Amino acid sequence: MQKRAITIAPSIMSGDLCNLEKSVKAIENEGLDTLHIDVIDGSFSPSMPLGIDTIKQLRKVTDMNFDVHIMANDNEFFIQEMIDIGVEQISFHLESSVHIDRYVNLIRKSGTKVGVALNPSTPLSSLDYILPQCDTVLLMLINPGFATDKNEKQVPYATKKVKDLQALIQEKGLDTRIEVDGRVSLETIPELVNAGADILVAGSTSLFIKERSIAENKKIMEEKIAEGLSSEEVTK
Repeated sequence: MQKRAITIAPSIMSGDLCNLEKSVKAIENEGLDTLHIDVIDGSFSPSMPLGIDTIKQLRKVTDMNFDVHIMANDNEFFIQEMIDIGVEQISFHLESSVHIDRYVNLIRKSGTKVGVALNPSTPLSSLDYILPQCDTVLLMLINPGFATDKNEKQVPYATKKVKDLQALIQEKGLDTRIEVDGRVSLETIPELVNAGADILVAGSTSLFIKERSIAENKKIMEEKIAEGLSSEEVTK
């Protein structure tokens, strides 16, 4: 049986925000093809790392797949802006969405992959009707926008939520991918992968650990991913 392909999606928010192009090139040089970009309005979440014009400039300097995570109260505005920039995937939060199907259709008709994002305590039951329309479900494992608070720990039910979502996807016979974001650390990667995570948003506790180079951190991440996949086979 073929092993699942796990995507490492470096969070540009954890790069050098004063030298974004240099950070992107360093990531590219390690053969990674996906860049996770947080679009935060400062209202839905108390942070605003990158502006729209900055993302436009990033699009000019790299061909990496842009995996955009919108954390905003006005989803339609930001979705349209990201479509215009030409990103590969857009995830928006169900908690701040009134017209979910409209947003899904807006993204889908542009040829962009559709993702929906859930805050840590948002139940999976909120996906009941929308899951078949999603390419990806992004599970926040800490409260969104608090990544710079080093005391913020991953929620204790993180692994269970991933496992429950994977069971739901399998039950419905879908191929929706599970993305995890928030303290996806070297310590937690094996259990998250084992539980069913397909896309790992890599930040300050994995790919960007300051004591080592990106290349060294990537190698350790790949070892942890392999560990999770091996234990997944054992538990089947």
